[in-house]
Amino acid sequence: MTSNAVIRRWEPYFWPLFAMAVFLGVWHAGVKWSGTRVFPSPLDVERGFAELLRKGLLWRYIGDSLLRVGAGYALAITCGIPLGLLLGWYPAAAALVNPVIQMLRPISPLAWIPLAIVWFGTGDLSAIFLIFLASFFPVVVSTMNGVRDVPAMFRQAGQNFGLSTAALLRRVVFPAALPQVLVGLRIALGVAWLVLVAAEMIAVTSGLGYLIIDSRNAGQRYDLVIAGMLIIGLIGLGLDIGVRRLEMWKSVRWGFRHEA
Repeated sequence: MTSNAVIRRWEPYFWPLFAMAVFLGVWHAGVKWSGTRVFPSPLDVERGFAELLRKGLLWRYIGDSLLRVGAGYALAITCGIPLGLLLGWYPAAAALVNPVIQMLRPISPLAWIPLAIVWFGTGDLSAIFLIFLASFFPVVVSTMNGVRDVPAMFRQAGQNFGLSTAALLRRVVFPAALPQVLVGLRIALGVAWLVLVAAEMIAVTSGLGYLIIDSRNAGQRYDLVIAGMLIIGLIGLGLDIGVRRLEMWKSVRWGFRHEA
């Protein structure tokens, strides 16, 4: 193995770690240089992490947030993919329903917070409902467009083999549309995670979003605020990497070109 090959193997790990080290160094230097007593240094945030662990709050809040986003996201997939398949397969139905979808889709899920509280109260159901709304429309639209983009020869081949409509959708159309569906799932998961944090600041009394707003209100604990923000970012990164791994499955990898 040549030295260049060794360098290329380590580059994907070295540069992110190097960038993180530079970021932490600039952060620490900026806090020391400014002399601020409000904004925490990296060491203050580390102590905040340790405090959350010691009190047993960190894993409980992470678990509550993941449970809410998992429930809302799973519900959006369960409802959105079948609906997108039907709308993509039946143009007449799409012509009827698509204007309603396109009208509701631009509305921020956060605008639904007052209605969610009225309908479901302040609790998990409100947050799950908001996450469902945030995830549902990207899933429906990506699935519908994926079905529409399936080449006509695929459908004709399935029909020539005598497949029923249900079998054709399940065995031919959906696998062919899956690469585009996964793009929608990835977008939906990112939006769901954003909405979760905002919903937890208003509608519930646990979770990472609640941690941030509670730390701000209870003594201006900005070390815990930054700690919560970093946890949210790291989990969001992990979720995105997980969906990217799904995109690399052999059954759908053909649908993707090189992605940065």
